[in-house]
Amino acid sequence: MLRTIELILGLPPMSQYDAAATPMWRSFTSTLNLTPFIIVPANIDLNQVNMKATKSALKSSTLNFTQADKIDDRMFNEILYKGIKGENTTVPVPHRSAFIKAGEKDDKD
Repeated sequence: MLRTIELILGLPPMSQYDAAATPMWRSFTSTLNLTPFIIVPANIDLNQVNMKATKSALKSSTLNFTQADKIDDRMFNEILYKGIKGENTTVPVPHRSAFIKAGEKDDKD
């Protein structure tokens, strides 16, 4: 999709992945189709948010979202993970990596 947007706007690819992506040419036609859409009503209540009283939901209700970075990242990630995967799942430990190039210092360093 991103590659198609870049082509429509005349922008160069932002990465090698965009450049190699297949544009969505088949999604567009040169003839106009005025057939109206068939509406499918929602079968769930879209206004019902976080109604289940789980531990994670209760934790989430105490968080301060008024400013960026006011909440603990690890706790928020746990709340999101359990909200998606299930309250009784175990959150995996984070994996961190660093890629450094070790070499000898020269006089310029």
